[in-house]
This record gives sequence, structure tokens and C-alpha cells, in this order.
Amino acid sequence: MTKKERYRFVINYFVQNQPDAKTELLYDNPYQLLVAVILSAQCTDKRVNQTTPVIFEAYPDIESLSEATPEALFPLIKSISYPNNKTNHLIGMAKKVMTDFSGKIPMTVEELMQLPGVGRKTANVITSVIDNQPNMAVDTHVFRVANRIGLVKAKTPLETEKQLVKNLPEDLIYIAHHWLILHGRYICIARKPKCEICGLRPVCKYYKEVVEPSIKDNSEQTLK
Repeated sequence: MTKKERYRFVINYFVQNQPDAKTELLYDNPYQLLVAVILSAQCTDKRVNQTTPVIFEAYPDIESLSEATPEALFPLIKSISYPNNKTNHLIGMAKKVMTDFSGKIPMTVEELMQLPGVGRKTANVITSVIDNQPNMAVDTHVFRVANRIGLVKAKTPLETEKQLVKNLPEDLIYIAHHWLILHGRYICIARKPKCEICGLRPVCKYYKEVVEPSIKDNSEQTLK
């Protein structure tokens, strides 16, 4: 199977089965999404969604967050992973948006990465989710799934991002991130992927090279 054929199969599968895939983070505007994505680093979306309502009630916009003190913000996010760092990141981010971007969340990867707590992955999420820009955010799920299926052969998230962007149709890149992350979260999980219910088995390199031989070996052992 060629790489083009594999991509075509994967795209067709997700178009048919997850045409409306989107982030599971809850937000109403770019400010709320940026806060949520910063908090989501090494933390579950479920936990973030349980935490953000009280934050947004106390700090409904970027200006109010820029005036927050660590002592006031920390108790609101102490259940999130790395709360000390994220407290400082959120306040620093808000201050920089106010001073350098006139209080408006920037919408380019380069500008977003100037903000405290915002790396390339976060910047790609914001621009693709808010503006449907053809940017591919690569987290652990996307990295694992793309490599397992055989869409990429990469050792780093950046290599994975570049290969996916190169081979996916530009108008589907923004949603392909959600396809892969959700597939990794619920089907192609890290320790024991649910290959038995996965619709991508016909083109998955991991299934062909790891799972099928294991099934064959177990079958032969049983017959003996």
C-alpha cells in the first residue's frame, strides 16, 4: 500500500465516521480557549472543564486576568497539574496580551508563541480551532496514532507535524488534529489499543506488523 492510499483511506474513514470532530475543551471565545489549552498541558480535558467555569467567573476576560494575583488565582487551579507554573503562565500571558497585543488574542503561531505558557502545540490548537488555519497540533495522542497507523515515520512531534501537514489536504488539516487525538484517546490508546473495534485496521501498520502476527502465534499455540 502506498502512502497516498493509506492517507486516502484514513481521511475517508474519518469523514464518514467523525465529520464534526472538535475539541472536547469547553469555551465560548478565544480567551477562554487559550486559558483552557494552557491548563490542559499534561492534564485531562475533563479535569480542565471542571476547573475553568470558576476561573471564568472570577476573571471573565483577558483584562481581569491580567490584574489577577498568584495568591488569588492559584486556589482556583490547584487541582490542575503543575498549578504553580500554570498560575504564573496565565497571569503572564494575560499581561503580555494586554501590553503587546492591545488586549486581543493574537491569531498567528509566531505571535502566540511569544506568550508565557504557549508553545508550538498550543499555538497550533488556538489557530486551527478558532480560525481553521491549516496548523497541526501534535500531542502524545496524535504522535502515537500517526506513527502507529503509518501516516508518518517520525521521532519528534515537530517531524510528525511537518509530515502530516505535507500529506494532508490543506482544508482538512484543522479537523485532522481532532480526528487523530480523539482516535488516540478512545480507540488507539497507549497501552492496549482497541484494534478489535478499529475501522483503520485494513491500513494500519501496527495492526499488520504487531497485532496480526501475535494473533497468528496464539492461534498456532492453541492448535498445538
